Amino acid sequence: MTGFGLATFEDDNLNLVVEVKTLNSKFLDLSIRAPKQFSDKELDIRNIVSSILDRGKVNLSIEYSSKKVQELPVGINEDLFLDYFKKYQSLMNRAGTESGDIFKLALQSPNVITNLSEKNSDVEEWEVLKETIIKALKKCDSFRKDEGIVLEGKFLDNLSVIVSGLEEIKKVDPVRKNRIRDRIRNNFNDWLEENSFDKNRFEQELIYYFEKIDITEEIVRLETHLDYFKKNLLEDNNQGKKLGFISQEIGREINTIGSKANDAQIQKHVVIMKDELEKIKEQSLNIL
Repeated sequence: MTGFGLATFEDDNLNLVVEVKTLNSKFLDLSIRAPKQFSDKELDIRNIVSSILDRGKVNLSIEYSSKKVQELPVGINEDLFLDYFKKYQSLMNRAGTESGDIFKLALQSPNVITNLSEKNSDVEEWEVLKETIIKALKKCDSFRKDEGIVLEGKFLDNLSVIVSGLEEIKKVDPVRKNRIRDRIRNNFNDWLEENSFDKNRFEQELIYYFEKIDITEEIVRLETHLDYFKKNLLEDNNQGKKLGFISQEIGREINTIGSKANDAQIQKHVVIMKDELEKIKEQSLNIL
Protein backbone atom coordinates (compact mmCIF):
# COMPACT_ATOMS: atom_id res chain seq x y z
CA MET A 1 0.00 0.00 0.00
CA THR A 2 2.95 2.31 -0.50
CA GLY A 3 1.80 5.24 -2.59
CA PHE A 4 2.27 8.90 -3.42
CA GLY A 5 0.00 11.55 -4.91
CA LEU A 6 0.51 15.27 -5.53
CA ALA A 7 -2.03 17.80 -6.79
CA THR A 8 -1.83 21.58 -7.10
CA PHE A 9 -4.18 24.47 -7.81
CA GLU A 10 -3.38 28.09 -8.54
CA ASP A 11 -5.43 31.11 -9.64
CA ASP A 12 -5.43 34.84 -9.04
CA ASN A 13 -6.58 34.43 -5.43
CA LEU A 14 -4.86 31.41 -3.93
CA ASN A 15 -2.30 28.67 -4.30
CA LEU A 16 -2.90 25.09 -3.05
CA VAL A 17 -0.59 22.07 -2.83
CA VAL A 18 -1.95 18.72 -1.56
CA GLU A 19 0.46 15.83 -0.97
CA VAL A 20 -0.56 12.29 -0.01
CA LYS A 21 1.86 9.59 1.17
CA THR A 22 0.84 6.08 2.23
CA LEU A 23 2.63 3.18 3.94
CA ASN A 24 1.62 -0.31 5.05
CA SER A 25 -0.98 -0.67 7.81
CA LYS A 26 -3.73 -3.14 8.66
CA PHE A 27 -6.19 -0.28 9.14
CA LEU A 28 -6.73 3.28 7.88
CA ASP A 29 -4.40 5.41 9.99
CA LEU A 30 -4.82 8.99 8.77
CA SER A 31 -2.68 11.98 9.74
CA ILE A 32 -3.71 15.44 8.43
CA ARG A 33 -1.56 18.56 8.35
CA ALA A 34 -3.66 21.51 7.25
CA PRO A 35 -3.87 25.30 7.83
CA LYS A 36 -6.07 26.53 10.68
CA GLN A 37 -8.71 27.99 8.39
CA PHE A 38 -9.58 24.44 7.30
CA SER A 39 -9.65 22.93 10.81
CA ASP A 40 -13.46 22.81 10.74
CA LYS A 41 -13.25 20.60 7.63
CA GLU A 42 -11.20 17.80 9.19
CA LEU A 43 -14.12 15.36 9.39
CA ASP A 44 -15.03 16.06 5.76
CA ILE A 45 -11.41 15.46 4.73
CA ARG A 46 -11.33 12.15 6.62
CA ASN A 47 -14.53 11.02 4.89
CA ILE A 48 -13.07 11.89 1.49
CA VAL A 49 -9.87 9.93 2.21
CA SER A 50 -11.74 6.85 3.48
CA SER A 51 -13.97 6.84 0.39
CA ILE A 52 -10.93 6.46 -1.90
CA LEU A 53 -8.24 4.70 0.19
CA ASP A 54 -9.40 1.60 2.08
CA ARG A 55 -6.50 1.25 4.51
CA GLY A 56 -2.87 2.15 5.11
CA LYS A 57 -0.91 4.70 7.09
CA VAL A 58 -1.86 7.90 5.25
CA ASN A 59 -0.17 11.29 5.64
CA LEU A 60 -2.08 14.12 3.98
CA SER A 61 -0.41 17.53 3.83
CA ILE A 62 -2.12 20.75 2.68
CA GLU A 63 -0.17 23.90 1.86
CA TYR A 64 -2.27 27.03 1.39
CA SER A 65 -1.31 30.57 0.52
CA SER A 66 -3.65 33.41 -0.35
CA LYS A 67 -2.79 36.07 -2.92
CA LYS A 68 -5.38 38.46 -1.55
CA VAL A 69 -4.37 41.51 0.50
CA GLN A 70 -4.63 40.22 4.04
CA GLU A 71 -5.12 41.93 7.36
CA LEU A 72 -2.42 41.69 9.98
CA PRO A 73 -2.59 38.46 12.02
CA VAL A 74 -2.31 40.59 15.18
CA GLY A 75 -4.29 43.51 16.57
CA ILE A 76 -2.62 46.61 18.06
CA ASN A 77 -4.48 48.75 20.58
CA GLU A 78 -3.07 52.09 19.52
CA ASP A 79 -4.74 54.17 22.24
CA LEU A 80 -3.45 51.86 24.96
CA PHE A 81 0.02 51.92 23.40
CA LEU A 82 0.08 55.75 23.49
CA ASP A 83 -1.09 55.75 27.13
CA TYR A 84 1.75 53.38 28.06
CA PHE A 85 4.25 55.40 26.05
CA LYS A 86 3.27 58.72 27.70
CA LYS A 87 3.32 57.12 31.14
CA TYR A 88 6.80 55.61 30.64
CA GLN A 89 8.07 58.91 29.21
CA SER A 90 6.72 60.81 32.20
CA LEU A 91 8.41 58.40 34.60
CA MET A 92 11.68 58.70 32.68
CA ASN A 93 11.55 62.51 32.93
CA ARG A 94 10.79 62.39 36.66
CA ALA A 95 13.69 59.99 37.14
CA GLY A 96 15.98 62.32 35.23
CA THR A 97 17.31 59.68 32.90
CA GLU A 98 17.28 59.17 29.15
CA SER A 99 18.17 55.47 29.06
CA GLY A 100 15.72 52.79 27.97
CA ASP A 101 13.76 52.06 24.82
CA ILE A 102 10.33 53.46 25.70
CA PHE A 103 8.81 52.53 22.33
CA LYS A 104 9.69 48.84 22.67
CA LEU A 105 8.63 48.80 26.31
CA ALA A 106 5.23 50.29 25.53
CA LEU A 107 4.69 47.91 22.59
CA GLN A 108 5.36 44.87 24.79
CA SER A 109 3.07 46.06 27.59
CA PRO A 110 -0.01 43.94 28.49
CA ASN A 111 -2.94 43.95 26.07
CA VAL A 112 -1.26 46.21 23.53
CA ILE A 113 -0.81 43.37 21.00
CA THR A 114 -3.41 40.62 20.70
CA ASN A 115 -3.43 37.61 18.34
CA LEU A 116 -6.30 37.42 15.91
CA SER A 117 -7.63 33.93 15.17
CA GLU A 118 -7.59 33.00 11.51
CA LYS A 119 -10.94 33.08 9.78
CA ASN A 120 -12.46 29.84 8.56
CA SER A 121 -12.31 29.16 4.86
CA ASP A 122 -15.17 30.28 2.66
CA VAL A 123 -17.32 27.93 0.59
CA GLU A 124 -15.47 28.64 -2.66
CA GLU A 125 -12.05 27.90 -1.14
CA TRP A 126 -13.31 24.67 0.40
CA GLU A 127 -14.73 23.43 -2.90
CA VAL A 128 -11.40 24.10 -4.61
CA LEU A 129 -9.51 22.34 -1.82
CA LYS A 130 -11.87 19.36 -1.92
CA GLU A 131 -11.32 18.85 -5.64
CA THR A 132 -7.56 19.15 -5.19
CA ILE A 133 -7.58 16.57 -2.37
CA ILE A 134 -9.60 14.14 -4.49
CA LYS A 135 -7.18 14.60 -7.38
CA ALA A 136 -4.17 13.86 -5.11
CA LEU A 137 -5.89 10.81 -3.59
CA LYS A 138 -6.73 9.38 -7.00
CA LYS A 139 -3.11 9.79 -8.10
CA CYS A 140 -1.99 8.01 -4.94
CA ASP A 141 -4.51 5.21 -5.52
CA SER A 142 -3.30 4.84 -9.11
CA PHE A 143 0.27 4.63 -7.80
CA ARG A 144 -0.77 1.84 -5.43
CA LYS A 145 -2.55 -0.06 -8.22
CA ASP A 146 0.57 0.06 -10.38
CA GLU A 147 2.58 -1.25 -7.44
CA GLY A 148 -0.03 -3.98 -6.97
CA ILE A 149 0.47 -5.21 -10.54
CA VAL A 150 4.20 -5.58 -9.89
CA LEU A 151 3.51 -7.24 -6.55
CA GLU A 152 1.12 -9.73 -8.15
CA GLY A 153 3.94 -10.89 -10.43
CA LYS A 154 6.22 -11.38 -7.42
CA PHE A 155 3.56 -13.43 -5.63
CA LEU A 156 3.12 -15.67 -8.65
CA ASP A 157 6.89 -16.21 -8.76
CA ASN A 158 6.93 -17.09 -5.05
CA LEU A 159 4.03 -19.51 -5.52
CA SER A 160 5.79 -21.10 -8.49
CA VAL A 161 8.82 -21.88 -6.31
CA ILE A 162 6.63 -23.41 -3.61
CA VAL A 163 4.71 -25.49 -6.16
CA SER A 164 7.99 -26.71 -7.69
CA GLY A 165 9.24 -27.69 -4.24
CA LEU A 166 6.03 -29.58 -3.57
CA GLU A 167 6.36 -31.47 -6.88
CA GLU A 168 9.89 -32.51 -5.92
CA ILE A 169 8.64 -33.71 -2.52
CA LYS A 170 5.97 -35.80 -4.25
CA LYS A 171 8.70 -37.47 -6.32
CA VAL A 172 10.96 -38.09 -3.33
CA ASP A 173 8.27 -39.33 -0.94
CA PRO A 174 7.76 -42.86 -2.42
CA VAL A 175 11.53 -43.40 -2.39
CA ARG A 176 11.61 -42.29 1.26
CA LYS A 177 8.88 -44.77 2.21
CA ASN A 178 10.61 -47.66 0.45
CA ARG A 179 13.89 -46.77 2.11
CA ILE A 180 12.26 -46.79 5.55
CA ARG A 181 10.59 -50.16 4.86
CA ASP A 182 13.87 -51.71 3.71
CA ARG A 183 15.73 -50.36 6.73
CA ILE A 184 13.15 -51.77 9.13
CA ARG A 185 13.13 -55.14 7.34
CA ASN A 186 16.94 -55.45 7.38
CA ASN A 187 17.37 -54.29 10.97
CA PHE A 188 14.75 -56.58 12.43
CA ASN A 189 15.00 -59.61 10.17
CA ASP A 190 17.59 -61.44 12.25
CA TRP A 191 15.95 -60.49 15.55
CA LEU A 192 12.52 -61.66 14.36
CA GLU A 193 13.89 -65.10 13.37
CA GLU A 194 15.46 -65.71 16.75
CA ASN A 195 12.68 -64.43 19.00
CA SER A 196 9.03 -65.23 19.37
CA PHE A 197 6.57 -62.38 18.91
CA ASP A 198 3.00 -61.60 18.06
CA LYS A 199 2.99 -61.04 14.31
CA ASN A 200 -0.41 -59.35 14.33
CA ARG A 201 0.69 -56.89 17.00
CA PHE A 202 3.90 -56.21 15.14
CA GLU A 203 1.99 -55.50 11.92
CA GLN A 204 -0.31 -53.12 13.81
CA GLU A 205 2.67 -51.25 15.19
CA LEU A 206 4.18 -50.95 11.72
CA ILE A 207 0.92 -49.65 10.30
CA TYR A 208 0.70 -47.08 13.12
CA TYR A 209 4.29 -45.99 12.50
CA PHE A 210 3.81 -45.59 8.75
CA GLU A 211 0.63 -43.58 9.34
CA LYS A 212 2.61 -41.19 11.56
CA ILE A 213 5.23 -40.55 8.89
CA ASP A 214 2.81 -40.43 5.96
CA ILE A 215 2.51 -36.95 4.43
CA THR A 216 -0.05 -37.65 1.72
CA GLU A 217 -2.83 -35.68 3.41
CA GLU A 218 -0.53 -32.71 4.02
CA ILE A 219 0.50 -32.69 0.37
CA VAL A 220 -3.14 -32.69 -0.78
CA ARG A 221 -4.08 -29.90 1.64
CA LEU A 222 -1.05 -27.83 0.63
CA GLU A 223 -1.98 -28.14 -3.05
CA THR A 224 -5.51 -27.00 -2.21
CA HIS A 225 -4.25 -23.98 -0.22
CA LEU A 226 -1.87 -22.96 -3.01
CA ASP A 227 -4.64 -23.12 -5.61
CA TYR A 228 -6.96 -21.13 -3.32
CA PHE A 229 -4.27 -18.49 -2.71
CA LYS A 230 -3.73 -18.02 -6.44
CA LYS A 231 -7.48 -17.80 -7.08
CA ASN A 232 -7.93 -15.07 -4.45
CA LEU A 233 -4.80 -13.24 -5.61
CA LEU A 234 -6.33 -12.78 -9.07
CA GLU A 235 -9.63 -11.47 -7.68
CA ASP A 236 -10.39 -7.75 -7.84
CA ASN A 237 -10.62 -6.21 -4.38
CA ASN A 238 -10.23 -6.61 -0.63
CA GLN A 239 -8.32 -9.90 -0.59
CA GLY A 240 -5.36 -8.84 1.54
CA LYS A 241 -6.51 -10.20 4.87
CA LYS A 242 -7.78 -13.42 3.29
CA LEU A 243 -4.42 -14.00 1.60
CA GLY A 244 -2.77 -13.54 5.00
CA PHE A 245 -4.97 -16.24 6.51
CA ILE A 246 -4.34 -18.62 3.61
CA SER A 247 -0.59 -18.11 3.87
CA GLN A 248 -0.79 -19.14 7.54
CA GLU A 249 -2.46 -22.41 6.51
CA ILE A 250 0.18 -22.95 3.82
CA GLY A 251 2.89 -22.50 6.44
CA ARG A 252 1.21 -24.98 8.77
CA GLU A 253 1.17 -27.70 6.10
CA ILE A 254 4.78 -27.04 5.05
CA ASN A 255 5.95 -27.30 8.67
CA THR A 256 4.01 -30.53 9.19
CA ILE A 257 5.51 -32.06 6.05
CA GLY A 258 8.98 -31.22 7.28
CA SER A 259 8.48 -32.63 10.77
CA LYS A 260 6.66 -35.82 9.71
CA ALA A 261 8.91 -36.66 6.77
CA ASN A 262 12.13 -36.51 8.82
CA ASP A 263 14.10 -36.75 5.58
CA ALA A 264 17.13 -34.67 4.54
CA GLN A 265 16.08 -34.33 0.89
CA ILE A 266 12.57 -33.25 1.76
CA GLN A 267 13.88 -30.83 4.40
CA LYS A 268 15.90 -29.01 1.74
CA HIS A 269 12.75 -28.37 -0.27
CA VAL A 270 10.86 -27.41 2.89
CA VAL A 271 13.46 -24.76 3.74
CA ILE A 272 13.18 -23.22 0.27
CA MET A 273 9.37 -23.28 0.43
CA LYS A 274 9.36 -21.62 3.86
CA ASP A 275 11.69 -18.90 2.61
CA GLU A 276 9.35 -18.10 -0.28
CA LEU A 277 6.35 -18.17 2.05
CA GLU A 278 7.98 -15.61 4.35
CA LYS A 279 8.33 -13.28 1.35
CA ILE A 280 4.64 -13.77 0.64
CA LYS A 281 3.64 -13.05 4.25
CA GLU A 282 5.74 -9.90 4.35
CA GLN A 283 4.31 -8.53 1.12
CA SER A 284 0.71 -9.60 1.82
CA LEU A 285 0.42 -6.54 4.08
CA ASN A 286 0.68 -4.48 0.90
CA ILE A 287 -2.50 -5.95 -0.53
CA LEU A 288 -5.90 -4.42 0.09
